[in-house]
Amino acid sequence: MNTSLQYRRMTETPVNRLIIRLGIPTIISMLIANIYNMADTFFVSSIGTSASGAIGVVFGLLSIIQAFGFMLGHGAGSIVSRFLGKKQVEDASRFASTAFYLSLFAGFLITFVGLFNIPTLVLLLGSTKTIQPYAEKYAFWILLAAPFLTSSCVLNNVLRYEGKAALAMVGLTSGGLLNIALDPLFMFKFGFGVAGAGMATAFSQAVSFSLLLFMFFKGKTESSVSIKYFTRTPRDIGNIISVGSASLIRQGLASVATLFLNHQAGRYGDAAVAAMSITNKATFFIFAVGLGIGQGFQPVSAFNYGAKKYGRVRQAWFFTLFAGVVMMGSLSAVAFVFAPEVIAFFRNDPEVIAVGAVALRCQSVSCLFQPFSTTTNMLFQSLGKAGRAALLSAFRSGLFFIPLIIVLPKLFGLTGVEITQTVADVLTALASVPFAVSFLRELKIREKEKDGEEVY
Repeated sequence: MNTSLQYRRMTETPVNRLIIRLGIPTIISMLIANIYNMADTFFVSSIGTSASGAIGVVFGLLSIIQAFGFMLGHGAGSIVSRFLGKKQVEDASRFASTAFYLSLFAGFLITFVGLFNIPTLVLLLGSTKTIQPYAEKYAFWILLAAPFLTSSCVLNNVLRYEGKAALAMVGLTSGGLLNIALDPLFMFKFGFGVAGAGMATAFSQAVSFSLLLFMFFKGKTESSVSIKYFTRTPRDIGNIISVGSASLIRQGLASVATLFLNHQAGRYGDAAVAAMSITNKATFFIFAVGLGIGQGFQPVSAFNYGAKKYGRVRQAWFFTLFAGVVMMGSLSAVAFVFAPEVIAFFRNDPEVIAVGAVALRCQSVSCLFQPFSTTTNMLFQSLGKAGRAALLSAFRSGLFFIPLIIVLPKLFGLTGVEITQTVADVLTALASVPFAVSFLRELKIREKEKDGEEVY
């Protein structure tokens, strides 16, 4: 009965209302997660500029860990949602369980390999010699938390793709709020410094993981993560990885992009590394709003595609694009006007502010272009169009950003570092246009064929 009710809710509720209902909890989760990342930056910045730069360096490591979690989470979530749209609950459980146990294994493997190579790792991620001691302390705890990070990504995404975004929000926001409370306690009260920020993050991730897992064990979901559903069929595992490859590429290239960015910014001193780190955190706060709406869109598109409601998929894409432009545009306007004040809030250093204010204003402009490319990418991934999703994921942080971060600083110096992300975002949006137009037309034709109308 619950499955039937959920099916009607996902296929009959007006798409704009459904996306908002699923998107708001996700936006809250994303904002809380971003706030606690920014809290780390805020509290650590009080120690010094080099310590502040360490957060930006280890952010690349965090992206690598999350890349595996998002790959398995988005891959399984998309498949789970489409199976539920076909009312095939046991098949959905097979993919949810397989992704969950694979993510645990991946997390433990990252912990094992990373803990034995921390000094080399932080240098590869773009640390300077003065930033390195702080980065090593912070990275140690992030590596310990890797199994919780990867598996939480899977649990969160399966919940989201089932249309249970509110349950996912409870798990993520609880951990995030705990992290914010523990940062000053561990760093200053107990005197652990930068290591305390890492401890707070690791502990809060363990709490988030426990709460998310509780939702499955208490029967709050349609799918299951029981070991009995774990499949050893290479085809199933390959299917998860194939569909989720866009997330792996996106997050993996984001890590490589952060590495290049830190190295290029490092040529201009620790202040430049800290400024770009703060800028990226502040910009992601804006991006999190658009991403949250997009993640409300994904289960709607996947579920209705599985149910062959192609018209609803098109309506959902257009609404998500419109909502993303309005919401991100409003926030980016505020960031553009108050850019120096935003940077100073985290690190009141004239050198950091000078670099960060320019970079933040540039990236605020690029926020107007991100909704188009992001919504299109999410559409393809949620529908299992792995090739197109992977290619679009490679555009922003890979095919455009990496060549640009090498070339632009040579041409324009520090200004080239500050504008690289903006140029990459504009080019990514333009490159996404033909993919979106072609597929939306295909959906329109499928809907007419399903309804028996003549197609011209």
